[in-house]
Amino acid sequence: MAISKERKQELVSEYQDLATSNKGMILTSFSGLSVKETEELRNQIREAGGKFRIVKNTLAKMAFEKAGLELPEGALEGTTAIGFGEENITDLAKAIADVARDSDLMQIKGGLIEGVVFDARQIHRLANLPPLPILQAQLLGLIQAPAGRVAGALNGSVRQVVSVLSAFAKSESEGAEASPA
Repeated sequence: MAISKERKQELVSEYQDLATSNKGMILTSFSGLSVKETEELRNQIREAGGKFRIVKNTLAKMAFEKAGLELPEGALEGTTAIGFGEENITDLAKAIADVARDSDLMQIKGGLIEGVVFDARQIHRLANLPPLPILQAQLLGLIQAPAGRVAGALNGSVRQVVSVLSAFAKSESEGAEASPA
């Protein structure tokens, strides 16, 4: 069924708005996914704070060119659906990668996150990152570990100095008691 010129312009405008108003997007091939699987994916992406759109390649290409966005090589070939992420791109990548892992019918083509082009392998790596609170805890642990070692070393050194001074003071007081006045 042919799309009217007005509808095409609306779609180009919608794609352009989605691409420029979100932090990132992940492009996929979805050939053969059932309506149920597609709807489940949309729900997962919605829960992650994103949107999922099946796009027409020529219209998407026009929209991204208008927005001045560069896409991964071959991203707009074959069937294309795009996940747009407003905030947490990692959750978007996880939702899409989970479906791609469970289904041979969906493949990740690549993505664009905050103006940086990512290939499919990089998107999969992003999807495998632990959640943000865990990453923050790991980073804090890395920062605290050297400081803890330094504090431990200083504490041990101070303890040794105090022990030496205490022993010296004790020997001086014993020496003073032993000498006749």
